[in-house]
Amino acid sequence: MAKNPRNPKGQGLVEYALILVLVAVVVIVILALLGPAIGNIFSNIINSLNPTATPTPGN
Repeated sequence: MAKNPRNPKGQGLVEYALILVLVAVVVIVILALLGPAIGNIFSNIINSLNPTATPTPGN
């Protein structure tokens, strides 16, 4: 009986690598789409915590 030259462990490794690549691509796409919106939210929070000084009339 001939031994099967393919290693099932290698197949599992390739499947895990493909899943990892898929997850990475999804995360990159989500961050690319939502990144500016998240940045605006943090900017609004920072601006509300550090209000700018309002000038007094006559000075």
